[in-house]
Amino acid sequence: MATSRSYSAAIDALNSLQSNAAVIDAIRKSGTTNGEAQMVEGVEYLKRIGYLPSDLNRLNVLHITGTKGKGSTSAFTSSLLTTISPTAKIGLYTSPHMVAVRERIRIDGKPIEEELFAKYFWEVWDKLEADPQRANALTAEKPAYFRYLTIMAFHVFLQEKVDATILEVGVGGTYDSTNVVPQPIVTGICPLGIDHVFVLGKTIPEIAHQKGGIYKPDVPALAIEQPSEGLDVLKARATELKASSFTVVPEHPEVKGIKLGLAGTHQRSNASLALALVQAFLSSPRVPSAFSSASIDSPHPTSLAESTELPSLPLDLISPSPLSSKIVQGLEKTRWPGRCQTAKDEEVKELTWFLDGAHTVESLKCCGEWFAGEALSSSPKASRTLVFNCTSGRSGLSLLGTLLESLPSSSSGLFQPFDHVIFCTNTTYSSGVSKGDLTSNAYHAHELESLSLQHELAAAWKELNSKSTEPSAPQAQIHVLSSIQEAVECVRSYKVDAGTEKQALVTGSLHLVGGAMAVANLPL
Repeated sequence: MATSRSYSAAIDALNSLQSNAAVIDAIRKSGTTNGEAQMVEGVEYLKRIGYLPSDLNRLNVLHITGTKGKGSTSAFTSSLLTTISPTAKIGLYTSPHMVAVRERIRIDGKPIEEELFAKYFWEVWDKLEADPQRANALTAEKPAYFRYLTIMAFHVFLQEKVDATILEVGVGGTYDSTNVVPQPIVTGICPLGIDHVFVLGKTIPEIAHQKGGIYKPDVPALAIEQPSEGLDVLKARATELKASSFTVVPEHPEVKGIKLGLAGTHQRSNASLALALVQAFLSSPRVPSAFSSASIDSPHPTSLAESTELPSLPLDLISPSPLSSKIVQGLEKTRWPGRCQTAKDEEVKELTWFLDGAHTVESLKCCGEWFAGEALSSSPKASRTLVFNCTSGRSGLSLLGTLLESLPSSSSGLFQPFDHVIFCTNTTYSSGVSKGDLTSNAYHAHELESLSLQHELAAAWKELNSKSTEPSAPQAQIHVLSSIQEAVECVRSYKVDAGTEKQALVTGSLHLVGGAMAVANLPL
């Protein structure tokens, strides 16, 4: 009995709730996910485990979405709240995970322990089985993978009595399973970009409309500075949904001088938004008592009902200057695995891994700029390998092209500094098996067997380099491999001259990065 209720058994049960590749394809082809029905079902699942949506208001939520940077912004926000009020209990829900599912549900910045994860997982599972009645016969008895983890996170945080919860949206906003919280304390949106087009739309305004769905009546709505085509829609959504204010958050001028805990110049805007979210949270009339010593006595704008123009929060509130020592400390000690992370290999002393789960055009541009600054400029003569994969449906030509364009250019065009380029699947081990926490049903078996996507990426790489480098320029050796384990072994096996440093950039997919961290035993 004990084994059947173990962490590993919980992961096996959770994996049974994943949508398979055929279901995902059907959603893409239909162009719709029936979001409104899913939200109704989400509320029903909550009720079946004993909660009303109003109960979630006790979590004191800071709700965050965006195309890129929402995970990093959530990490900055958690670190800031923990540093500012060390005795407060902070919940953090994010996705995806790098190595272990329990990373998605954190308290005070740390993933919950396996024993606690298993305890709450089976509590939710048993409650759903004890009350199998559904209003709609077509509703599954148990929610799909991400939605199950979302309601489980709500259950964990309510039972553990957290004082504040940072809630990162999974996909979009309006119909995301996190969006059942009626009254968060503050909401914020990171930079927008093109991603998940089959769910959110193909243009920035369409995507902004979906992301802006997290805005709520009488709740401050924040968004980082970005092109007007996105901001205009976000402001319209804030007005439509009757937010108490709409505030565009500038990059804080002092952040440039801080050694942020997360590398990359793009993290400055994420840190600035996190700071603004925390400031709005601390100045809210609803700020929890655990933060009373840090609360800010600042008047909030009048509500929409009293004004025809949506006001914004004062700049000196969301972007205070000078920054306090606690704020600086919170920004400096933020950690977030798999995002612009550098790690030394324990088996091969001359090898350094550069890990970034960038998977959109915008984030790969930032990844390339980070890699250029951290690796190319510091060790110009190192032997380098690129390990890359992306999700089916995304354009490899566009993503790889963006990565190359973000590196220093040569007189002949794009510059590629790699001696080896590896395109592999997200399967963890060479046996064809994935680590339980990293199992994914999102790929067709025939795609994995034929490595069709990986061969397409290899062709895209060759096309890009044939157009952008001189004929005499050295070309990278291309490898197409069936697992992450083979890729890691390949990187480690390359022979280099004595004293030559080896570097490996792993990017294009958070699942790929997580698998590489697991196989290479890199620190979280």
